[in-house]
Amino acid sequence: MYTKKLTIALALAVGLCGLAQAKEGGDQSGPGAESWMAGAVPPPGNYYINYTTYYSGSLRNGNGDKLDGPANEVSALANVFRFLQVTDHQFLGGNYGWQVIAPLVHQRLELGGRSDSTTAQGDLTITPAVLSWHRGDWHWATGLDVFIPTGAYHAGEPARSVGANYWGFEPVFAATYLNENGWEASAKFMYNFKTTNTGYRAAQGAPSQDYRSGDEFHMDFLLGKHFGPWGVGVSGYYLQQTTDDKIDGQSVAASPAWSEGRRGRVLGLGPSVSYASKSGLQFVGQWQHETLVQNRFGGDKFWLKLIVPL
Repeated sequence: MYTKKLTIALALAVGLCGLAQAKEGGDQSGPGAESWMAGAVPPPGNYYINYTTYYSGSLRNGNGDKLDGPANEVSALANVFRFLQVTDHQFLGGNYGWQVIAPLVHQRLELGGRSDSTTAQGDLTITPAVLSWHRGDWHWATGLDVFIPTGAYHAGEPARSVGANYWGFEPVFAATYLNENGWEASAKFMYNFKTTNTGYRAAQGAPSQDYRSGDEFHMDFLLGKHFGPWGVGVSGYYLQQTTDDKIDGQSVAASPAWSEGRRGRVLGLGPSVSYASKSGLQFVGQWQHETLVQNRFGGDKFWLKLIVPL
């Protein structure tokens, strides 16, 4: 099936999520971006992948409830430009490749009843090494995403910031099973190690502090069925923060709104549809609704993805 040759593995850095959290920083990669054929890196060649995504959500506390008082809402529209090259060179039996990802983001953020919007470049992502293998019905890949703090960041002004202002390093493993009857199961596993934002300010004019957002495990997944060039299934993601947020080396204290350390959690689920043309183009459209949300924004996410062999 020519769908086996199209979709790429590994994380997507969607800068729109940089402010959509109950803490400084936020998601450096976009949970839910990969679904169909997440572990099936295409054959040697050059590929352009375009993501358009829209997110809207409300801030949730440590119990998963919306905050009392003035509105705390976010909406963001992003277009993400991605270039992938897969080479003929092999290491450990897998093909070597690399990629670069650059997002452009428009977001509107309302916190405590005050709102503002901005349009800016998000953080750049590079993956200096992608290794991929194919054995019968199985396809898998591994790599390391490096998040570079090139995005717009204004200390003490979250509504004007789409960059995280710190580096991140994310090992990735992705796998796909696709049998002759068209049934597919795909998953991508990631763990984001984050460095410290040394320019954090709680508000404009406040003293500068060191803020370290907690490390996170997250995964994307899909179960679906291919019908010729079409695919229909359920896609989703799960994210769990594994270490505390810290300010100047101390875990962020518990409060009436936030649990100690502000560890975020979210589960997103929804329908996904794909179409692959005989020329090699692939389109993916999906919607994911978030639940089990703690210490972050929760809402709805929409994706449109285009994959073009060059």
